[in-house]
Amino acid sequence: MDIFSTFLNLSCLTVQCILQLRFMSRLTGKHLDQKHFAIYFLLLCIGSLGIGSLAAGPPRLNDILSTALTIAGSLLILYIMIHVSYRVPSSASFAAAVLAVHIPQLSFGIINAAESMLFPAWIGSPMLYPLILLASAAAYTLCGLCFHIILKFLSLGTASHASDITLLLLPSLFFFAAETYILHAFYHGPVSELDAYGKHLTLLFIQVLELAALLCTVYAYHRLCRSFEAQSALDSLTQAANAQKAYIAEAQLRYEQTRAFRHDIKNHLTVLGGLLNNGKIKEGCAYLEKLEIISSALSLPYRTGRPAVDILLAEKLTLAEANGIAVEVSLLLPEHCGMDSLDLCVIFANALDNAIQACQSAPDKKSIRITGERQGDFYLLAFENSCAAGPLPPSGTGLANIQTIAGKYHGAMLAEKSGGWFSLHVLVNIS
Repeated sequence: MDIFSTFLNLSCLTVQCILQLRFMSRLTGKHLDQKHFAIYFLLLCIGSLGIGSLAAGPPRLNDILSTALTIAGSLLILYIMIHVSYRVPSSASFAAAVLAVHIPQLSFGIINAAESMLFPAWIGSPMLYPLILLASAAAYTLCGLCFHIILKFLSLGTASHASDITLLLLPSLFFFAAETYILHAFYHGPVSELDAYGKHLTLLFIQVLELAALLCTVYAYHRLCRSFEAQSALDSLTQAANAQKAYIAEAQLRYEQTRAFRHDIKNHLTVLGGLLNNGKIKEGCAYLEKLEIISSALSLPYRTGRPAVDILLAEKLTLAEANGIAVEVSLLLPEHCGMDSLDLCVIFANALDNAIQACQSAPDKKSIRITGERQGDFYLLAFENSCAAGPLPPSGTGLANIQTIAGKYHGAMLAEKSGGWFSLHVLVNIS
């Protein structure tokens, strides 16, 4: 290998490492430092030298083995770096590795097709070397542009993108396999031995279409995730609207009852005064007890500091008690905080609907416990309920809505199950 080839290979490996690791870092939302660059660069160099020194067999077999090992090695290194070091989910790690390896490969494939049409005329000329450098620079410029476009529409640090990444993984693997075949079948060997001009033009057209199809697939995946998020937000708003309607209806009913009681209070006091003036103490006490019962019925059984939540708790937990579920509530919500009452109702409504449903399948004692605790600028809500034994069920729309509200207030949600007891913790920023 001459000096120019060595310089070109080292330069290409360096630029490739920088582009790939920067892309992986931004795609997964994880910070990759210089240590990762050094390790990845060293492994690529070792792999390149080791694969290049493979012994023998037919040249075409060596080419096939060299290509396969190079691609598999790059994928494996990037996958391990993200999945093992940063605990990124397996499917998301593999998708990021596939894109990081495939985009440079596709970029070089397009430039190689153009080289095959233009460079044969410069073979033997001193201008061939700067043209090769220019072509390599063009390939990495195209690669960087593609990475930039993908990052505009895709982020595996986003919950919805990471959870449905398998929708993008299979098309990416197909494009990857197709490009690998094209590069191996048509671009191994000296430039002078390449096929005719028309075939290279066709391959250039195919690879440009492949790149466009890949970018369109990423964009379609982005739109699909946005639609999922919009549907989740719509479900959340629908629940909030339903909770608001229930709150208004309950408030209207209690207002009418309170107005009727206030209207009749004068008559009640007159009757009570007459009983006491006539010495009918026993009858007066009985009448007073009835007034106390009527007055208690006008107040809500739970006081959290938020009227909307109080009404929702009264509705949901009355239903729970009617189904034989023991209820315990111990929380006081901050009156003045940055959290909207409708968002609180979404959390409570979904959590309590799930808790009541789970309690109905519990074999033993059925109970629901709700607690709340302020922790600095954050407030921690805990919903605990008895349930049937078994693994934690997959998250449904209810938990997804709670997760959305928690994210809105820069918080988090954690669902756990231990034996016959389910716990849901929701942390929100109330500053």
